[in-house]
Amino acid sequence: MTAGADQPHSSDRERLTVAVTGPTGDIGRSLLRSLERRREVRRVVAMARRPFDPTGAGLRKTEYRQGDVLDRGAVDELVRDADVLVHLAFLIRGSLADTRRINLLGSRNVFEAGAAARCIRLVYASSVAAYGFHSDNPPLLTEDIEPRGTKRHYYSAQKAELESVLAETLADSSTAAYVFRPCIVAGPDALSLAGSLPYIGLSERMPSAVLKLLELMPILKPVLPDPGMPFQLVHHDDVAAAFTAAVLGRGAPGIYNLAAPGTLSVSDIADALGWYSVPIPELGVSAVAEVVARLPFIPSEAQWVESLRVPVLMDTSKARRALRWRPRHDALETLQAMVQAIREESAIG
Repeated sequence: MTAGADQPHSSDRERLTVAVTGPTGDIGRSLLRSLERRREVRRVVAMARRPFDPTGAGLRKTEYRQGDVLDRGAVDELVRDADVLVHLAFLIRGSLADTRRINLLGSRNVFEAGAAARCIRLVYASSVAAYGFHSDNPPLLTEDIEPRGTKRHYYSAQKAELESVLAETLADSSTAAYVFRPCIVAGPDALSLAGSLPYIGLSERMPSAVLKLLELMPILKPVLPDPGMPFQLVHHDDVAAAFTAAVLGRGAPGIYNLAAPGTLSVSDIADALGWYSVPIPELGVSAVAEVVARLPFIPSEAQWVESLRVPVLMDTSKARRALRWRPRHDALETLQAMVQAIREESAIG
């Protein structure tokens, strides 16, 4: 990766054209809104596999096209006139073969296309999971710690591998890379608990009728197992603010941890939802993780039990110092905002 002093702002190419892969996810939608407000950004060109109407979302600068990162021609066209490339596309759920093909081959396409197009900057969404869930992790992870991933948690393993792929791809390139390692991203746009808090074990967002029934009959409320392991959240708007700073070339290229102030436990989630929680011993978590690791066709969501075995907490002082990043929401506020959005959607539904 190219490192150095503060990168040139939009003045070097007047106003920026920004290409974005994966703009329809939680971070993507917030990022599009953030870029929309920046006068330094002239145009945003976005691509994902699902349908999306930027006009309906109130976006005037964004042009959208359906496409797949596995299609190198589509990726080349996306970045053809881009000054900055933001890569968010990543498949979380799916088989090992599908996720590896889309995440690793697709991301390599994006990295190579960005370098070939001579983008000034490439901004990539990695994850706290890239560090891996290891018992010898320090109490607070800093950016100088190498990402080891966890082999039997393939989301974690792939995130770690992709950081190496990015460094390799840009080794001889003039493109500067910003790599962000956010913790679990939550907030009003993150309405699927399975996506935002995957290790809880809920595979789908509950239908509104079920939530209403739970409100009326507390005895039916779910019970969440709490191993007492602290974790971090970060609001999707705060993540978008950090990505926007990188798009504009603030601070030096490099790796940045992102997490809101404060930590939470599964009991905090249960309290926010009005559910129950029950403590479980560390031995029980380890036993479940061992069983999951040995099952050949286990769903990817179940692998998140690995994250309950050890705390994976990050130091975010580098982002605050170098990017002047100031998250507007702490962890509890982020959780409460997401739960409130879930309840409002339930009431509408």
